Amino acid sequence: MDALLAQGEISSKILNLRGMQVMLDRDLAELYNVETKYLKRQVQRNIERFNEDDFMFIVTKEEFEILRSQIGTANFSKTRALPYVFTEQGVYMLATVINSPIAVDISKNIMRTFTKLREFSKHYNPLARQIMEVERKSDKQYKELKKALDELINSSNIAEEKVIGFLK
Repeated sequence: MDALLAQGEISSKILNLRGMQVMLDRDLAELYNVETKYLKRQVQRNIERFNEDDFMFIVTKEEFEILRSQIGTANFSKTRALPYVFTEQGVYMLATVINSPIAVDISKNIMRTFTKLREFSKHYNPLARQIMEVERKSDKQYKELKKALDELINSSNIAEEKVIGFLK
């Protein structure tokens, strides 16, 4: 799998839940090219690796409804059991229990994607704060500029009207 394609596909499957970045069992099963029930069975067989919330947890009914409304896919309508979600550490642990030839490669790409998202977050938050500070400081200048631009746009909307057609 192309690394760039994999990271794009993976990052679209990373969700924020309970203040953590997580991935759904069905998305991981798809990436690992195994069935979701196989993935869950492997987790249950090795539950001692996943029995802490910072590795894996089962969503509540309320969280499930929120996820279903956010994601809005038909696949959730077929789901009877509440999905498992895995944190970054849980995804790593999952790779050790899934006996799939592509599990190792996919896990590497998932770890790289989590890392890139974390790096982006580090740079994004200070940048957002700086932009807000600039907006706050230059609020008066911004309002004056906006007023001037609005006047310019309004004056350009008034075009010379030419009469087209026949006059009586």
